[in-house]
Amino acid sequence: MVKEKIHPADKSDEVLSDVKEIILYNDDFNTFDFVIDTLMDLCKHDLEQAEQCALIVHHKGKCAVKSGSYTELKPICTEMLIRNLTAEIE
Repeated sequence: MVKEKIHPADKSDEVLSDVKEIILYNDDFNTFDFVIDTLMDLCKHDLEQAEQCALIVHHKGKCAVKSGSYTELKPICTEMLIRNLTAEIE
């Protein structure tokens, strides 16, 4: 009789599935300066990173602007929505 070894689930898969991202979407009413200032304030981007994300959002329609756990991202995403940005956690 052949015995099969059962391996516990790989913890790295579990950790990777817990990593979420805030996706910021393009809109037609917020200015580049407002988006840049918001990314610097809420996501703690430096000026260059915030500018690059704003350009990606403008040209591609969306950009992942922050990654982390859902618990960490929820208040940031909520504040983005309060500031009338279009964002979601994926």
